[in-house]
Amino acid sequence: MAHAQHQSCIDACVRCAQECEHCADACLSESDVKMMAECVRLDRDCAEACWLAAAFMSRGSRFAAEVCRVCAEVCDACGAECAKHKPDHCRRCAEACRQCADECRKMAGAA
Repeated sequence: MAHAQHQSCIDACVRCAQECEHCADACLSESDVKMMAECVRLDRDCAEACWLAAAFMSRGSRFAAEVCRVCAEVCDACGAECAKHKPDHCRRCAEACRQCADECRKMAGAA
């Protein structure tokens, strides 16, 4: 049960990935999609990083800490971009990114 010790980080990564997936999709429906392009790009990158980190932790990979360090950086960038926008989906995503980055740093021993 290698994943049990990292369950709070896995949960934060899954929540963040889901919020990022939702945010990217919702941004594509905004009236000024061009203005949301960087948000969509970072949402997609962040979701992928979060899914990957959750998978590495779930299987007890020896690379999980390194993946979580990168995930925290991607979450920081995505969260900062989402925080620039007013829609609720961006605000929820920014908060999920912040929480995930914190959890990933703790897991990686960088906090």
